[in-house]
Amino acid sequence: MPALSERSSGFTDSVIRRMTRIANKYGAINLSQGFPDFDPPHEITDRLREVALEGPHQYPITWGAKNFRDALAKKQAHFMGREIDPETEIVVTCGSTEAMMTAMMSVVDPGDKVIVFSPFYENYGADAILTGATPIYVPLTPPSFDFDRDILEAAFKQHPKALILCNPSNPSGKVFTYDELKFISELAIKYDTFVITDEVYEHIVYEPYKHIYISSLPGMYERTISCSSLSKTYSITGWRIGYIIAAPYIIERAKKVHDFLTVGAAAPLMEAAVVGLEFPDTYYKELTDHYTHMKDLFLGGLRDIGLKYTEPQGAYYVLVDISEFGRGDDLAFCEWMAEHIGVAAVPGSSFFREDINDYIRFHFAKKDETLNAAIERLRKLK
Repeated sequence: MPALSERSSGFTDSVIRRMTRIANKYGAINLSQGFPDFDPPHEITDRLREVALEGPHQYPITWGAKNFRDALAKKQAHFMGREIDPETEIVVTCGSTEAMMTAMMSVVDPGDKVIVFSPFYENYGADAILTGATPIYVPLTPPSFDFDRDILEAAFKQHPKALILCNPSNPSGKVFTYDELKFISELAIKYDTFVITDEVYEHIVYEPYKHIYISSLPGMYERTISCSSLSKTYSITGWRIGYIIAAPYIIERAKKVHDFLTVGAAAPLMEAAVVGLEFPDTYYKELTDHYTHMKDLFLGGLRDIGLKYTEPQGAYYVLVDISEFGRGDDLAFCEWMAEHIGVAAVPGSSFFREDINDYIRFHFAKKDETLNAAIERLRKLK
């Protein structure tokens, strides 16, 4: 038989999704894969019920239904601080996963280099492999997850085609400061590099931290490809509605790549989601308050148990230090914990390029009763 593709030969399955299967196997509380166990806003699901009967049910415009793009442009213009043309500056994708892949394939050629901060969401490495690019990993050093400016510039001196910026960051919860973003932007301009952002947690940021769109910095809109989705903001991770916002010359290329990757996002789901895009500012304040409550509840439980962790500034993940348990294999620890403690987490080594296996990642996008039950089970660790 002919050989399978060389580029896919080094792939493993997603460790994150694998831990969900392990959680299901042992009946563990799933704090691994980042999806909530509470319902989306009822306004969205009520509208979905109507759409199920009245449609649309056929192909939308490839780069997104017009009313969806119009609503998205208005909402994002409000938060990003600039006008966005829904016809020339937006592509709607099948989740932010496709948005990132489309962005990469639109600007990166085989043999190009791409800067990736480590720890990183596992898809970024796969995206680089699939586009034939070589990742240049720049460490974010625990527990503050700051980067060394000299190391970052040394990476830029290798003339990468793009830098991937997850802000707020998964898995660390880091929110990049204005000064950090300004330094990154200056290097991107100096070395003529694109910045591809993953901003799916843009509305989940904890006081006193603030999310800043790097595209808003001087000279950056023309070289920034902003990727995000509705998954986390509206608790609809299974709907797979993402998007890219960028300058028209980038979007013109991204439209073509997206068309041949997936054709288009689901028409009825876009129609139902429009109502969410039209929510007032109070919704986003309530969202932040809700996640702040969950963070405080879960991290308070970890403190009470005596587990060490790094405080997240945004997103809904926390990295817990397991070095005191002396196992030396975080994947084996997570599998053991799912079976014997009844709580599932993700091994930190799946996020770090460096040889670091002292962390596991929990997420806390869960109801109070779920988090309290998880805390009670985790007490058995001690």
